[in-house]
Amino acid sequence: MSPIDKLAQYFKEFPGIGERQSKRFVYFLLHKNPNYVKELGDSVLSLKNLIHQCPSCFLFFEDERDELCATCSDKKTDRTSLLIIEKDADYENIKRSKNYSGMYFILGGLAPIVTKDTPTFLRLKELLNSIETRAKHDGLKEVIIALSLNPQGEHTDMYLREKMSPLEEKYGFKIVSLGRGLSTGTELEYSDSETIKNALKNRA
Repeated sequence: MSPIDKLAQYFKEFPGIGERQSKRFVYFLLHKNPNYVKELGDSVLSLKNLIHQCPSCFLFFEDERDELCATCSDKKTDRTSLLIIEKDADYENIKRSKNYSGMYFILGGLAPIVTKDTPTFLRLKELLNSIETRAKHDGLKEVIIALSLNPQGEHTDMYLREKMSPLEEKYGFKIVSLGRGLSTGTELEYSDSETIKNALKNRA
């Protein structure tokens, strides 16, 4: 395999990138000066050295390994509410909207509709452990499922409700989902602040 094809294969693994686009990326780099390519490579390497995951909510952030992110370590954060989201981009969008002041949990994916091996696609065990810990020590009152309104997001919502139901019965917290405000097919990552505000306000 040629260097061009090999690099294109890596780009094809990026979300939403097909073969044509991946090749365009490679040729774009070939036309840039060597310093640009070196800086790009250094930036990619620094991600693994400087960016770590919060051991509580699994957010990627720049800090020391095993340290908590700003939201999880902030004493002003409402620890009686937990918002379940798919990815870091959803966190950034909700945080930017300033309509939620509780804790977060990043699933890392959605449950596939046609497979029985669902737990491998999201952090189910970690989520259930987090919920039980917060129910015991933080007086957890509400778990909000905040996923995109598409078939896979709705399937994941139902799957999570099923798995969290025993804990809900045991500790008495409430499980809700984002309400009207998000239209069908909407990606949470791209929703504006007013839409997020209405979806949180009408959660049920």
